[in-house]
Amino acid sequence: MKSFVFAACLALAALPASAVETSMQFVLEFEGNAQRDVMTYQCDGIDEPMSVQYINAHPTFLAIVPIEGEDMIFVNVISASGARYVSGQYEWWSRGNEAMFTDIMEGTEEAEAEPVSCHAAQDIP
Repeated sequence: MKSFVFAACLALAALPASAVETSMQFVLEFEGNAQRDVMTYQCDGIDEPMSVQYINAHPTFLAIVPIEGEDMIFVNVISASGARYVSGQYEWWSRGNEAMFTDIMEGTEEAEAEPVSCHAAQDIP
């Protein structure tokens, strides 16, 4: 059995402004073969490369994507091709060495949100 530990910070909006951020840590345990891969991407319009972690433990497939300085856990959902992950209003869609990030909330009634294109910079062991 493999275990992966994730740490996340939660900003609780319901608390007064003087409240301190709360952090939590949880462990996911997977039966059988679980694999963690890290890919570094360079995304259009973003200066710094970003590292995305992929957790593959059939039937659970996750991506940990850094969004505005916080690691967010994305869950794999059905796609016609590639691997599509969602977390709240965000979508991360990867296929081979290419990926697209979309903030669905940036769309309007007239036009869908414009995705940001990303290209794999290197594999990290």
